[in-house]
Amino acid sequence: MDRTVTTHGERQEWWKLTVELSGPDAAAGRELAELRAENEKLRRTAAGRMVIERALGMVSALVPCTGRRARTLLVDVAQHCDVSLRVVAAALVAGGEGEALPDGMRHELSRALRRFHATERH
Repeated sequence: MDRTVTTHGERQEWWKLTVELSGPDAAAGRELAELRAENEKLRRTAAGRMVIERALGMVSALVPCTGRRARTLLVDVAQHCDVSLRVVAAALVAGGEGEALPDGMRHELSRALRRFHATERH
């Protein structure tokens, strides 16, 4: 179970936001809260895309293949592992930094690479 640890600064920010939302200019406070939430969502999306692009670069360099073929290969692994492309990419990048790939993902990556090389020969 994933637990979120709240720091003192985060608690202060939460209280500040609560005051903004309940103060005389509540509409502006709600808009500010929505903008902050959207900003955080965009940050998470950008971070996920950066991990995916890094993994695609790794696959393109190691296989070698085009970026499109690398994406197809990683999407194939993600589908067989029933996880998102971002999860596969993060595991691959972590593997490049010395962490072991999960067994199931390593197995599916090997299978995807065999299929890839079989189609390249024909």
